Amino acid sequence: MQEIEMSAVAQRSVKGVFALVSRTFVIQIVSLAASFILSVFLQPSVFGVFFVVSAIIAFLSYFSDIGLAAALIQKKEQVTEDDLRTTFTIQQILIGTLVIIALLASGQIGKFYNLDSQGVLLFQALVISFFMSSLKTIPSIILERSLRFDKLVIPQIVETLVFNVTAVVLAVSGFGISSFTYAVLGRGVSGLAVIYFIQPWKVSFGFSRSVAKRLLSFGIPFQANSVLALVKDDLIPVYLGKVLPLAEVGYIGFAKKWALTPLRLIMDNVIRITFPSFSRLQSEKNLLRLGIEKSLFVGTAVIFPSLIALVILAPYIIELIPRYEKWSPALLSLSLFSFDAFLSSISTPITNALNAIGKIKITLFFMIFWTAATWILTPLFVILYGFNGVSFAAALISTSVAAVVYVSRRYIEFDVIKAVRKPFFASAVMGVVLYFVSSSTANNIFTFFMTVFVAVIIYIGILYYLAKDEIRVDVRFVLKQFKK
Repeated sequence: MQEIEMSAVAQRSVKGVFALVSRTFVIQIVSLAASFILSVFLQPSVFGVFFVVSAIIAFLSYFSDIGLAAALIQKKEQVTEDDLRTTFTIQQILIGTLVIIALLASGQIGKFYNLDSQGVLLFQALVISFFMSSLKTIPSIILERSLRFDKLVIPQIVETLVFNVTAVVLAVSGFGISSFTYAVLGRGVSGLAVIYFIQPWKVSFGFSRSVAKRLLSFGIPFQANSVLALVKDDLIPVYLGKVLPLAEVGYIGFAKKWALTPLRLIMDNVIRITFPSFSRLQSEKNLLRLGIEKSLFVGTAVIFPSLIALVILAPYIIELIPRYEKWSPALLSLSLFSFDAFLSSISTPITNALNAIGKIKITLFFMIFWTAATWILTPLFVILYGFNGVSFAAALISTSVAAVVYVSRRYIEFDVIKAVRKPFFASAVMGVVLYFVSSSTANNIFTFFMTVFVAVIIYIGILYYLAKDEIRVDVRFVLKQFKK
């Protein structure tokens, strides 16, 4: 597998950010539009079923490659065909075992969660889609190591369009939960076909003990992080599905999805690019510091104002949209999950940088703490505050960002205050203005969008006034990369 030169890292990283963020922005717009339509035509209990069974599949996925894909991406040396074959073979053994167990247990899982036959079929469709997704791993690794995110995003676009168009058309036609079943299968088939067309790889099996040992030395701690993230995030809905009504689980899923959308839209894409990029800058401390601070600035410059505006305007959105008042019980959870996302936009790029330079055991320590805190506080807060207790616990745990910054600075030099203070101040001013004017201006669709437009102008104007020098330098740098 051919490696890229160090001089190309900046160029492909910058182009990758624009390709991935811009195209993923389109994906998110499609997904949000579909989510809106689905939330109108489907009941909260249907969302609750989809939320629970999706969490079960997410649970299986964390045991599917024991960190080998991440180890290949993080590897300093050139990746060989033995690396790819060994990774693929180990992964398929694990995947095949999990798929067989899941399909055999689907009936019992349905009984455990009181799912009807359509709910069980949805679970089985997700299991099959999970297997198809595993076949995309090697082509994805090849593209990601080459920083060819412009190609990597194409299967994601196809999958998103197929899933959402199928789900919406069938939901409007009255298919109910089966809308998700057919959409999941369509997504799996289309994504698999497209990625092998873009990045062909001859499927082959093989095993090298030395390769496996080397990759697992990074992969196992990395995957331990992922498994703990699973226990912390994705097993909670599984637990909630037994202790709360499915409608209340639907409220939690609704609030969490919308609160995390700005974080997922921006931060997931930045991390997707910076992990392989930072891995190649492990010995370039000044460039690494600059990269971390820029990723913090860019991420918070979008996430901070988006979350503040979401929390302030959510009550008006529910009033303005027909048949949306059923989601009003989720407003408090939406605000608390937004606070969690606000602080996560700072901690996530930092832990990503630690992983990229090989300090995987440090992030593992934090994940152990977050997982334990989640499972201690969430059941307690659910008893005290009902379904809103889930978001209360998440908001409280997110304040540990201070510890993340403190510990990380022992290994990486960066200035977090310098990186986020200007987006924070501009967002705060915009939020204050929006809070006081929205009650009188956001009472119909036209004035609502005018209010949003004015808020955006205020924010951009303040941010540019505060950070015009940095913005000008960054724009010149970006334009230079596109001219190469």
